[in-house]
Amino acid sequence: MAGSRVPRQLFLQGVAAVFMFAFASLYTQIPGLYGPEGILPARRTLRPQGKGRWQQLWETPTLLWEAPLLGLDTAQGLELLSLLGTVLALGALLTRQLRHPLVYLLLWAAYLSVCQVGQVFLYFQWDSLLLETGFLAMLVAPLGLPPNHKQAPQGRPGGVSPHEGLPFWLVRWLLFRLMFASGVVKLTSRCPAWWGLTALTYHYETQCLPTPAAWFAHHLPVWLHKLSVVATFLIEIAVPPLFFAPVRRLRLAAFYSQVLLQVLIILTGNYNFFNLLTLVLTTALLDDTHLAAKSSTSRRKRMPSSWPKALLAMLTLLLELAVYGLLACGVVHYFGLEVDWEQHVVRSRTMFTFHQLSQWLKTVTLPTMWLGAASLAWELLTALWRWVQVRGSLRKLCAAVQLSVFGTATVALFLISLVPYSYMEPSSHGRLWTGAHRLFSTVEHLQLANSYGLFRRMTGLGGRPEVVLEGSYDGHQWTEIEFMYKPGNLSRPPPIVVPHQPRLDWQMWFAALGPHTHSPWFTSLVLRLLQGKEPVIRLVQNHVPSYPFHQQPPTYVRAQLYKYWFSHPWEQGQWWRRQWVEEFFPSVSLGDPALDMLLRQFGLQDKSPPRAGGSSNTLSQALHWVRKQLSPLEAPALLWGLLGAVGAIKVMQALLGPQSLPRTKEEKHKPAPQEDSVAASKQASPAPNISSGSQTPRRKKSP
Repeated sequence: MAGSRVPRQLFLQGVAAVFMFAFASLYTQIPGLYGPEGILPARRTLRPQGKGRWQQLWETPTLLWEAPLLGLDTAQGLELLSLLGTVLALGALLTRQLRHPLVYLLLWAAYLSVCQVGQVFLYFQWDSLLLETGFLAMLVAPLGLPPNHKQAPQGRPGGVSPHEGLPFWLVRWLLFRLMFASGVVKLTSRCPAWWGLTALTYHYETQCLPTPAAWFAHHLPVWLHKLSVVATFLIEIAVPPLFFAPVRRLRLAAFYSQVLLQVLIILTGNYNFFNLLTLVLTTALLDDTHLAAKSSTSRRKRMPSSWPKALLAMLTLLLELAVYGLLACGVVHYFGLEVDWEQHVVRSRTMFTFHQLSQWLKTVTLPTMWLGAASLAWELLTALWRWVQVRGSLRKLCAAVQLSVFGTATVALFLISLVPYSYMEPSSHGRLWTGAHRLFSTVEHLQLANSYGLFRRMTGLGGRPEVVLEGSYDGHQWTEIEFMYKPGNLSRPPPIVVPHQPRLDWQMWFAALGPHTHSPWFTSLVLRLLQGKEPVIRLVQNHVPSYPFHQQPPTYVRAQLYKYWFSHPWEQGQWWRRQWVEEFFPSVSLGDPALDMLLRQFGLQDKSPPRAGGSSNTLSQALHWVRKQLSPLEAPALLWGLLGAVGAIKVMQALLGPQSLPRTKEEKHKPAPQEDSVAASKQASPAPNISSGSQTPRRKKSP
């Protein structure tokens, strides 16, 4: 069995990078979203209930309860956590010594603390996915420094601890739940666009924040869009079971298919850190052998020399071909693929009914759980076998303790995850072991396991609805208030903002899907624009002079609902075209009874003044200074700057690497221990070719 030391390090670095992007992106938006003059001030969310300190912390797990002890209000506490999270994640990304369980525990706790007060602006599935992945990273991170490629301690083949593969297997299981559920819910939602295979003819122009490449993808032929939907179902539903395939090349094929899907999504849509995080999860499908640079000579040495090995290799190849053939035949059968040679197109259509899908889902949901259980059992047996090989009483005792702790944690997290996974099939959900339900309900608020299901329904089938805010000084001459990222100006190209998530722009996209009363925060946004609050203005236009009412707040504000479409290829100089639909929010001014009534109705009247004394605190002054230095930077530029700094440091580390060449050469003169360790690790594995690898929550939104 190939090791997973390098993939684990890639995973830990990837999680650190995503945490860095998430914290830094949120930091730039805190004053406008959660500050005292923000849309939804964070101080409203933490009200002491007269409960004990620990009970209060357990029911609402956030470190922000302790902000007053530092002389900070809730919003300043958010800034401090975001800055510390960014710096800590940057350190873990650059320094191997900081990829420690304690560091990832702090990152997870900080982001959980933020999510507890984030309200609707942090109710996204990728926020829950980051929390679940961050907790797994804490378990995957090595307890000590990873061994360098020296001879392993006696009794520990290759320096591998017996328990190391168990938490990493949970990453593979999480990837399976994410992809399989995301594919299934597209069909269980009964969305006509998904069933008609026409979803991608709408998706590129109706997604929240398209990229310029989305315009070109939108104008591809319809038959290619439909074929792409078929490929999406193949990658999300049929391929994920291969994550647990006993044949290594099948797992690698599954890996590359997932990477292809995520890269295409990144090219055509601004989905912040979500696709990057999914790519990080795919590292669980890799192994050290695949990532190592092997020469052709070493590959020839691995060719089977005895007839039993040759026979096994032939059977493995036949199994691979059988799986690929089965997938191809299934796609042709269930989606009616036909080649029209005259038109030079591939025609496709859904060949099964919703009833047949429901019956199939009832049939496969529990078996997929048993597939996961069997794969986990194999990992446990492998870990136990490795423990048996450990020599020395003290080492064996330490390894036994670690194996017991991590084994129990892995099994518990697996059982907990079965509950949200089974949401996509109600009858299977009801047949789960009651103990799993009890475990899940106990820790549900910690978001250790979540349900997923992205792009459940395709919106904007008749054109993407878009809310356009307008301001006026006299109520007659209206000026549009253009946002930095969401569609507005017809001639402005779609931006590229990944990995930043402009959370107000995202919520504006959701607000357009229904009346404004379904988005109470929108009334608060209108109020802040009428008041001319700069933190909120910076969410709309970070360069304040670009905001049309930067000198004096508008007297009146209203919102109109439009339908937007991508422009036609022959329309030069325009990226969009639009049509007015109706008034979204009536014209209001400060003191307007209609505005005051809405604020009272939604509980948005701010009667609690900010806590006094915080601004004179040394720590708060330091936070204010950092904010003043960074505020001129747009969020994407800040995040790309961080990424550039990481790249520059990595290059410097690579250039300075030759200084350690003398030691490396000495080690290269001793190849035997390395070969022995590889051989020992193979002996410690029971089989050479085998390794393991919804419904969305009601409060979370997904496109």
